[in-house]
Amino acid sequence: MEVIKINYIQGIKIGHAEDLEAATGCTVIICEEGAVAGVDVRGGAPGTRETDLLNPVNMVDKIHAVLLTGGSAFGLDAAAGVMKYLEEKGVGFDVGVTKVPIVCGAALFDLVIGNHKIRPNKEMGYEACINSSNESFTEGNVGAGAGATIGKVLGPEFAMKGGLGTYTVKVGDLIVGAVVAVNCLGDVLDFETGKAIGGVLSENRESIRNTEEIMMSRYDNKKNLFNGNTTIGCIITNAKLTKAEANKVASMAHNGYAMAIHPVHTMFDGDTIFCLSTGKIEADVNVIGALAARVMEKAIVSGVKNAEGIYGYKAFKDLSFKKMYFSEKW
Repeated sequence: MEVIKINYIQGIKIGHAEDLEAATGCTVIICEEGAVAGVDVRGGAPGTRETDLLNPVNMVDKIHAVLLTGGSAFGLDAAAGVMKYLEEKGVGFDVGVTKVPIVCGAALFDLVIGNHKIRPNKEMGYEACINSSNESFTEGNVGAGAGATIGKVLGPEFAMKGGLGTYTVKVGDLIVGAVVAVNCLGDVLDFETGKAIGGVLSENRESIRNTEEIMMSRYDNKKNLFNGNTTIGCIITNAKLTKAEANKVASMAHNGYAMAIHPVHTMFDGDTIFCLSTGKIEADVNVIGALAARVMEKAIVSGVKNAEGIYGYKAFKDLSFKKMYFSEKW
């Protein structure tokens, strides 16, 4: 198994645009030739666009882009810029008088960090598409990860900075990659080591507490202390998948969320995963799904480790808590 860069996947372009002063941004994954797609929404508070199209019983066979965006529901406006860019390039579903680009998307909540009055819009979505032609690819405080935060059960004071991460593997001719913006309520663990790498900070803000233990100690407190979360991501593969299989891969990829995020899929998260298939090679859907979970977990870890502290939110790079293990308590 070889680890490669996600932007090496043929037929796929990924671009970011962000406003770091406002602490928000968006990421676009473009497949101009069209890609078979699926989605699985597990969180209790999703903000999504055009996900019904991905139901196997519905007509559209392929989509042309996935938008991952900050700005909560406001940020879904960035999809208009993605559609403008693709229409100008003659990409989309042919309706005779023009071609209508099929753009699916999901939003995360980042309004409490930076300037909440500035959100991803049509112009930012278009800019992300322009940037998709760049050969370089960065992680952390970019795109949809610009304003992402984690570990928010005790509110912003004890939360940490999340970010955008990727991880891609090649097995023979099969490629499976993940891109994800990590903005969860819970803590983030490196599954391989059992080490906590981000989450709710201690009183002195130098180490990490256990979100699940905090929640269990307050099991009778139903007050929503902080509901602005959601981890959104996309699996990209060069394998041939049907719409039903793409939906299954998206579903299996949520196992990567479960390995890395504790707790996950809460009522305060809108956790969503898309899957894009460029249809280049034959492969077993079970293998693709298993790899999807693995690369998604790795991408989550990468997003947190590459984040930079901003607006008083500490990042993984700022702390010396790396000896902390939660798995011993669980």
